[in-house]
Formats: sequence, C-alpha cells, structure tokens
Amino acid sequence: MSISDKNQVVLRHVTKKFTTRTMGTVTAVDDFNLEIKEGECFSFLGPSGCGKTTTLRMIAGFEDLSEGEIELCGRPVSIKAKNLYVPPEERDLGMVFQAFAVWPHMNIFDNVAFPLKIRKVARHEIEARVKDALKHCSLDGLEKLYPGELSGGQQQRIALARAIVTNPKVMLLDEPLSNLDPKLRETMRFEIKELQRQFGFTIIFVTHDQSEAMAISDRMMVCDMGKIMQIDTPENLYRKPNSRFVHNFLGESTFINVIIKDGKVFPKGDESQAIALTPPENAESEMVIATRPNAIKLTKEPVGSPQRGSGFRTHIEKRIFLTDKTEYLVPVGEQLVKIQTPHRVVFAPGEACCIEISEPGWYPPEDKAAEAERARRQRF
Repeated sequence: MSISDKNQVVLRHVTKKFTTRTMGTVTAVDDFNLEIKEGECFSFLGPSGCGKTTTLRMIAGFEDLSEGEIELCGRPVSIKAKNLYVPPEERDLGMVFQAFAVWPHMNIFDNVAFPLKIRKVARHEIEARVKDALKHCSLDGLEKLYPGELSGGQQQRIALARAIVTNPKVMLLDEPLSNLDPKLRETMRFEIKELQRQFGFTIIFVTHDQSEAMAISDRMMVCDMGKIMQIDTPENLYRKPNSRFVHNFLGESTFINVIIKDGKVFPKGDESQAIALTPPENAESEMVIATRPNAIKLTKEPVGSPQRGSGFRTHIEKRIFLTDKTEYLVPVGEQLVKIQTPHRVVFAPGEACCIEISEPGWYPPEDKAAEAERARRQRF
C-alpha cells in the first residue's frame, strides 16, 4: 500500500505526567505534536524512559492523557479538556506486544478467533477470516496445535494473526521482536512489512533497536526524556541529526572535544596543531565535533620525506580486527578517537598516520545534567 496524504493518527499537545513516591512528578510525554499518514510505517525510537511506550499506550487507550488530544482515522478518541475517552476496544486498532500474549489453554484457531468472538461475528465469517489470517502468517495447517507446541517465532505469528484478523486500520507494535533471536527478528521485519502491503494498515512501531527501526520505517520519531528530538526519514536522521543525542543514538558515532581559538579548531588538550576545519558562525569556545567512525579518512604519513602527510598528524594506538571492518584508536588531543576502515586499509600499532574529517556535526559540550536525568528516568 502506498502512503496517502491523509492523516491516520494525529496527536495534538499530548502530555502525560506520573507521580511516584521515589521520583515525584515526572513528565513522561511532554507536548507531543505528531501526524502519521495512512499506510505509513512510523517508528517511535529512543532509550528506556523516553516516553515512546507511554505514547503508544495513550494512542491505544490504555493510558489517559494529562493534556491534549488524539485523533484516529479522522475521529477524536481522547480529548482531555472535554473528558472525551473512547475505550481501546472501540478504537479499531490491532496490537502486538513484546510478550507474545497468547493463551496457552487455547489452540491456535481459538487464540486468533478470540477478538472476533468477543465482537459476536458470525461463525462462518470467523472461520473464513481466521483461515485467511493464519495463511498470511504462515500458520495454516497448525490450527489445532497449542502455543506450547510452537517456537517463539510461531507464537509471535499467532499474535500477528490475532491482530490482523479484525482488519484494523492501524497496527500498534510494541517491541514485538525483542524476544526473538537475531535471524528470526530479521525475517519477521520483512514479514510485517509484507502484511502491511497486503492488508493496507498503518503501522506504529515502538522499539529501542535502531537497526530494526531503520529497516522497517518510512519515518521515525526519536525521543528523549519525554521530548520529541527529531522526526524524519531513516536516511535523513542518520545523515542530518539535529542534536548530539540523535547523532549518538542512531548508528556509531565518534565525538571529539575541541577548542575554538582565533578561528582555528584545536583538539582539547593539545593546541600544538589545528584540525583542518572551519568552525561554524557563533561557535562557542568549547565545542564537540561529531562524525561517523567510517567517515574519517585515515592515511599514512610519508617517512623520510620533507612533505608531511595531509590532515591531523597522530599515530595508531590500537588496532582491532572485526568481522566486516578494522577499527583503529588514535590519540587526538586528550582522547582516543575511533576510526573504522575496510580490511584493505592496514596500519600497525604505533605507526604514524594522519586523519581527515569532513563536514562534521557541531554540538555544544556534553550536558552532564541531562545525562543524569536520562539515567534517572531509565530507572522509572
């Protein structure tokens, strides 16, 4: 199904506050404004305690709002100011959670048929719809077996079949693959996207796994400490992060603390040579430059030649051979910088080298107070 211009899920100024004995009042979701299109696969991504699951639960109707409103398929389902609340069973949603949530005392057919029986759908229609859902989830022929007789992947397919059997317009997936082994997780990603193509539902996918989100999503929302940090396509989020947090959370990052002095950029702890970069306008005296480890150019410095190698001169402190790349640690000022290269680029520990950095991100120094608050929320 192609993505339409029609908004399927809309959040307006959605806020959720919790009060606990140990942490006092915590704003778990802080003024979220969000529009998700019909047919879109949209992921909520962030660390534990960032507000992603709480937001999903408010969309599902399992949590009430502290402020704001939520609209599904053009219909208001939660408006705090008007005390409007539509219960979960009336929101036309399919839901799949981290725990498989299948009933062990029911066979596969009855597990998948359960939501239709609750809605008092006719028996012949139940049989047809369950058969179709099982077929699309690769469970046909297993109707009489019980969940305990199946693998973890098959049990998760039961949950998927039960979610799609009601023909939902929106599918909510909360860490649905985290209990599966890596190979099966990869397989299930493609199966979920294929189900979306066949049934045409919109997906909201909650995960802390960046590679999972980037593989499945049309767009993603990265959130941190209850705030939306950035919303964009996976590629734009990776290539154009708007903050140090987003840069660090998506993919591997190399950060270098630098000092800006007389228009030059020096690594913190060493002002004997500058890094060949032009600082941005209005740069602070201390900054952090950010790049990807595989985007740093590592070159050899000519030995016995009056011509120095290009870039910042340093040496190889450590070499680590990985399955698909080689990783080097090189001193730059007071810190060791991580660089990743193809295996064909070979340096020995202690060997002189030069590094070149192009088009890095520029961010303020690390906010230690924010780091402390982030750690506190992860205990919440």
